[in-house]
Amino acid sequence: MGRKLERLKVILREYGSVAIAFSGGTDSTFLLKVAHDVLGENAIAITAHSSVSPEWEYSETVQFTKKLGIKHIVIDINITDIEGFRKNPENRCYFCKKEIFSRIQKAARDHGISNVADGSNVDDLDDYRPGMLALRELGVFSPLREAGFTKKEVREVSKEMGLPTWDKPAFACLASRIPYGDEITKEKLKMIEQAEEYLFSLGFRQLRVRHHRDVARIEVAPEDRRRFFDEAFMDMVSTRFKEIGYKYTALDLAGYRMGSLNESILRKDSDSD
Repeated sequence: MGRKLERLKVILREYGSVAIAFSGGTDSTFLLKVAHDVLGENAIAITAHSSVSPEWEYSETVQFTKKLGIKHIVIDINITDIEGFRKNPENRCYFCKKEIFSRIQKAARDHGISNVADGSNVDDLDDYRPGMLALRELGVFSPLREAGFTKKEVREVSKEMGLPTWDKPAFACLASRIPYGDEITKEKLKMIEQAEEYLFSLGFRQLRVRHHRDVARIEVAPEDRRRFFDEAFMDMVSTRFKEIGYKYTALDLAGYRMGSLNESILRKDSDSD
């Protein structure tokens, strides 16, 4: 692990200066902290502020950079204006990443920095991620992946460094809750954000609310599923979800798993091999 951390520092030092695409998640927080330690004021953070990320996570990016004294640039993006993204094809992430990182690169150049890096790690290669193609086309660096860091290792080193995000649950963009082919709108994203924020307030940590039009499909960690088998609790959640706008609320009995809406794509690819 120590060898990988030293390798990461060498990679960052070779950049000379770098802008970190900062979402506030475990990976980008760790990368930003190491970059700041290595490069000082030559490492800055750039955050894309849009409706696909919850406001509470955006607030965390502001608090973290302010605490460490890191220069933080915020770009407001109306993400649903991107037609290729809004129509929600299977490669929607490509259109989103292309737009966001093009804007991040421009902001970085405006501040005299030519290198942009994201927080992708080795494990990200295991899921369906068309957004990675956009990053390659734009020449965005992924130093965590280059240094060989897995998600588990990022968490372990983050804990050693005292970072508050070391055990933060993975939190993909809100659009990942909407099945491919269903149009992405600000209204749907707001419903998802409110529903997930409510479940967070009840003490759930690893969760997703999948948006199937008028049905909310709740995924929680397998060990948390039993909490729903209480009539009063079910009624309480159902009532709140109806207030948010869902007609029906369902619990996914399989529990949370990363990229569950990608399962049909991965099966299709496997069948064609």
